[in-house]
Amino acid sequence: MADDSGFTFNFPAIRGRKITAAFDGGRLTSDGGVLLLAQAERRLGIADRLAACIADPRDQNRVIHRVTDILRARILAISCGYEDVDDLDTLRHDPGFKLALGKLPGDPLGLASQPTMSRWENAPTTRELVRLTGAPVDLYCASYPVPPAVVTLDIDDTVDVVHGAQQLSFWNGHYGERCFLPIHVYDTATGRPVAMLLRTGKTPSGKEVARHIRRLVRRIRRHWPDTRITLRGDGHYGRPEPMAWCEANGIDYIFGLPGNRTLHADPVVREGDACATDRALQGLVELRRYAETRYAAKTWGATKRRVIARIEASSLGLDIRLVVTSLAEGSAERIYDTLYCARGQAENLIKLHKTQLKSDRTSCRSANANQMRIILHTAAYWLMWTVRRAMPATAALRTAEFATIRLRLLKVAARVIETASRIRIAFASACPDAAIFRSVALSLRATGP
Repeated sequence: MADDSGFTFNFPAIRGRKITAAFDGGRLTSDGGVLLLAQAERRLGIADRLAACIADPRDQNRVIHRVTDILRARILAISCGYEDVDDLDTLRHDPGFKLALGKLPGDPLGLASQPTMSRWENAPTTRELVRLTGAPVDLYCASYPVPPAVVTLDIDDTVDVVHGAQQLSFWNGHYGERCFLPIHVYDTATGRPVAMLLRTGKTPSGKEVARHIRRLVRRIRRHWPDTRITLRGDGHYGRPEPMAWCEANGIDYIFGLPGNRTLHADPVVREGDACATDRALQGLVELRRYAETRYAAKTWGATKRRVIARIEASSLGLDIRLVVTSLAEGSAERIYDTLYCARGQAENLIKLHKTQLKSDRTSCRSANANQMRIILHTAAYWLMWTVRRAMPATAALRTAEFATIRLRLLKVAARVIETASRIRIAFASACPDAAIFRSVALSLRATGP
């Protein structure tokens, strides 16, 4: 096929001077920030971790692209906003991406192509995928220089609408779509991803939740045997099976709890009536109170657990929200407002993963291939998180979303100049974020291997 990148096109003239353009600038990259991601990847070693979980049956004497490089290129592309594997057919000759993978810009051999990437997305067996799914958990634990005394992990599921007759797709009446409901787990206080698991589109049962929690905690305990772990989740996870398992294994929890007549009875109902009355008498727009009780549902057997109620009276009526917890210490207000409500940040982290890194692009027919995609997108999350973490504490981008960081630091044009003795990367002189780009590059280099 003829290369038409050199065909010219015009823009409106300025002061009588004709403006013509063509994509013939030579060795340029529009993703100069991919080199920052490459430094972050070398620091984490995530491509090596994932590649070590996959068997490579190829004759190594004839291999051109190692599995590590194939996965690394895919992860870097996802981070830069190229979530479709098809984009690699063009990016495989991009000088920025070639440098990020340790290849010379002038090397006629490019990176792995789309068919090669697709084959390796579909290659892992179920047994290998189990190991691959555990690799991000190991990376999460390794990201702490020493085991923390306490961590709080948020577990939640999110809708992932399917695009065809894919394995594990299921009709969900709440969302009105055929979908997956993958489970996401985050260390919300630091923004670190912990584990992501593709699953069918129906609400998880208590037994299923208990199985997932058991595998996750056992993996973490290999690294942190003495760390106190607290799990947070909404009402999907406030089931007797996960609560019983947590109590038997020394794990604390705070889970949402659906209301019922029994729970809305004394003392909750008394506090609710008093709250509504006081709001009306004082002429307040709204008034919030807290109450707690010991409660045991029929499915819980004889085990009574601490249930906390947040009661809010307003002109719209009375709103009561409930949580169940294993924590014996702390007031009802602190447990609900300070501890439980903090899990709302996990929704923002899911948005970074699903919307800004496009991890909902699970369009393969095979469930194994879609799980592999989620793992690769989680690896991209780690790269973006590491780049953000390397910024100065006072930098505005330190708290920016991934889409903003990509726009400001990754989508940076650069000319790559290769000579016999060195390679020079010339960024735009007017780059508005040149100072922070330089700071991040130096920080990642100083902390890297």
